[in-house]
Amino acid sequence: MRPDVVRIVIVDDHPIFRSGLSRSLEDEPGFQIVGEGASAADAISLFDQHRPDIVLLDLSMPGGGHSALRVILRRDAAASVIVLTASEHDSDIAQALAEGAKGYVLKGVGVSELVNVISGVAAGDGCSASASTRDGMAGMETVKHQARALANLTPREEQILELVAAGNSNKEVARLLNLQEKTIKHNMTRILQKLKLRNRTEAAIYLREARLKK
Repeated sequence: MRPDVVRIVIVDDHPIFRSGLSRSLEDEPGFQIVGEGASAADAISLFDQHRPDIVLLDLSMPGGGHSALRVILRRDAAASVIVLTASEHDSDIAQALAEGAKGYVLKGVGVSELVNVISGVAAGDGCSASASTRDGMAGMETVKHQARALANLTPREEQILELVAAGNSNKEVARLLNLQEKTIKHNMTRILQKLKLRNRTEAAIYLREARLKK
């Protein structure tokens, strides 16, 4: 259930964007901005100080958004962090989801879409994304009902899926496992076919949802 007032911290190193976002959300009923920052250190400090319902966290900022996300979730595994990103690269989003982000939004979406994502996460609805980013998550409802499909993966395929969902590129996975990159590509094709997924972002979400059901 969403709290009557959703307390939000915004962390982004672009002052104009952050200020505009803050004003827009403050105009929405039931939202309160309790802190703003511009770096990973600010994000951690503001989280410790306010323990907000939602942290809106830029992935590209001084100190690194991924680093801040990991520290916040070590402080409180139940923390609700929504990442803001200008990147549409699957690996960036997949890594944030694998690290425990509850939602993600591409910068530039309308306020109403962001409000929907925040409300969904605050209500405990699980991983959430704006309508503008849901195209990359097509089939999400199907994914939630495919947990048993993981059992069809070989141990090697499971290992590769774990590494890919953590944000590693095919080349990085190949190096970590001492395999050729084309072998990783072949395995990823088989993994996506077995799980009826389309890309790495869906794979990361799939793995996270399956873990939550355990």
